[in-house]
Amino acid sequence: MSVRTQSSEEPAEAVHRAGFACFVGRPNAGKSTLTNALVGQKVAITSNRPQTTRHTVRGIVHRPEAQLILVDTPGLHKPRTLLGERLNDVVRTTWAEVDVIGFCLPANEKLGPGDRFIAKELAGIKKTPKVAIVTKTDLVDSKTLAEQLIAIDQLGKELGITWAEIVPVSATANQQVDLLADLLIPLLPEGPTLYPEGDLTDEPEQVMVAELIREAALEGVRDELPHSIAVVVEEMLPREDRPADKPLLDIHANVFIERPSQKGIIIGPKGKRLKDVGIKSRKQIEALLGTPVFLDLHVKVAKDWQRDPKQLRRLGF
Repeated sequence: MSVRTQSSEEPAEAVHRAGFACFVGRPNAGKSTLTNALVGQKVAITSNRPQTTRHTVRGIVHRPEAQLILVDTPGLHKPRTLLGERLNDVVRTTWAEVDVIGFCLPANEKLGPGDRFIAKELAGIKKTPKVAIVTKTDLVDSKTLAEQLIAIDQLGKELGITWAEIVPVSATANQQVDLLADLLIPLLPEGPTLYPEGDLTDEPEQVMVAELIREAALEGVRDELPHSIAVVVEEMLPREDRPADKPLLDIHANVFIERPSQKGIIIGPKGKRLKDVGIKSRKQIEALLGTPVFLDLHVKVAKDWQRDPKQLRRLGF
C-alpha cells in the first residue's frame, strides 16, 4: 500500500495536462470543502448537513503546467424520492465522463455500508483511475488515521479496486491539499487549457447566487428541512440611474418549501430568521460578484416539489 505524504520528487517533463476530476463519497464526507480548498475560493456550497450539493459545480485549479477541473457531484445514496433518483443518475453520468475519481472517506468515521455501496459502484467503472482521499485528518490521532488507511487499502483489495493513490488530507487545516492536486494532475490527459485563466467555476452566476442563499437558509434549520428548500433567482438586474462608480445589483429570489407549515420555520419570529438569511447571503453574494447588492427574498410553497416531475423541472432539477 502506498500512502502519499509530502515528498521531494524530481519534476515531471513539461507537458501540459487538462481534465476533469470528481470527488465522490457519501453525503458529508468533505467533498465540497475539499473543492473549495483546492480552488482557493468558495465555489461549492458547504454545509454540515448531508445532501446540500445539487448542481454539478465545477471548481478550476489553475497551474502553469495543468488545469484541473473539479466536478462536484451530489452524494450518492439510496434514493427515497424522485429527486433522490435524479441525483444518483447525475452522479453516475458524471463518473462516466471524468478523467479521475477521488473517493472521499472521512478519517473520523469507520467505513460503513454507505462507503461500501459507493465502492461497489466504483468497482464497476473499470477504466477511470481512482484515488482514495482520507478527509478530515485534523480530527483524528495518527493511530486512528493509520487504521483507516489500512481499512481503505483492504476495501480496495476486497472489491478489486486498484487505488492510484491513497492520500490523507485536511481541507480545513490546509494539510496536503496541494499534494493532492500534484497527484491528481499526472492522471489527467495531455492537452491545452479548457477554461480562461481567471475562471474559477463555469456555474452561471445566478445558480451560484441561489446556492449561497440556500446555504444561508439551511443554517440552523432543524433536520427536517434541508431537502425541502429550493432557491430560484428570478432576476438579477443592475439598478438604473446609478452613477458608474456606485452600481447596485437588484436580485429577486424565491425560497421554495414543500408545506405551508414550514414557512414559519424559515421566516422565524417577526421575520427575524429570513432577515438574517438575507444579510448573511447578501455579504457572500457581494463578495462573489464584487458589487453592492439589494436582495429581495420571498418564501413560497411549492407543494411536495421533490416528488413532482413538473415542479422539479421548474426548480432546475
